[in-house]
Amino acid sequence: MTDHTNAANKNTQALLKRSTPKKVMAGALFATVLASSGCATSSLLDDNGHVTTNTTKQILSEDQIVAFGRPAQVLPKMPNASMVIVGEKNSYVLTQGGTEMVNLLSNLSQKNIQVDNDMSFHVPSNNGYFQGKMKLSYAKLKDEFKRSDYQFFLQNNGKECTSESDQRINAQRFCFSVPVRGAIYPQVSNLGLIQSSYRALTKPYTVSFYTETQQDVVTRSGPNGAQKLVLLPFALAFDVVTFPLQLLD
Repeated sequence: MTDHTNAANKNTQALLKRSTPKKVMAGALFATVLASSGCATSSLLDDNGHVTTNTTKQILSEDQIVAFGRPAQVLPKMPNASMVIVGEKNSYVLTQGGTEMVNLLSNLSQKNIQVDNDMSFHVPSNNGYFQGKMKLSYAKLKDEFKRSDYQFFLQNNGKECTSESDQRINAQRFCFSVPVRGAIYPQVSNLGLIQSSYRALTKPYTVSFYTETQQDVVTRSGPNGAQKLVLLPFALAFDVVTFPLQLLD
């Protein structure tokens, strides 16, 4: 750093000998910047605060899951809708990955399934469409597995994820990660009927939605402006038929 500074000072002295007063002032300022740039990274400042470019993640909405089901009727412009996450606030219709999730939840023993509590989905443009992954695991004692079980895991991209805790009781675990896409609809129209007739989930599950942007952020005091989760444009409430299964232990 000292050599760098000395070199900058010599350049300044040479410039002083052959420059006009205005050029001397400009050259000295430039040399000072050169000398200091080797010691620290400069920051961009303005009159309003400190400006940096970073990626921000903002939670748009959180909802409590009531049930898992499927639309009672074909939804307009959503012919591939195969599964619905029924929430207290909204309905989350899966257009991709729903078939895989139904297959897993319908063919695996419910008492051995665990769903990842962190169901967090990305809403890139906050236009009613979301994407992400649904994760679950299936575990039981090794001597309870059959050849058909392992065949099912192979066909459905199950990966062994046995933990130390599983090993201590001679159990084996397989994990599934299903990419999903979907659309956000209003609360289902038969929510009250579902809540009264469908046994509550054995543990609370929360689904959250977030947006992520990269932008210049000016650090100021005070609260940031909050965004709201946007529903699919022109979406209407619909009835849902719940799956004949109960999640989850």
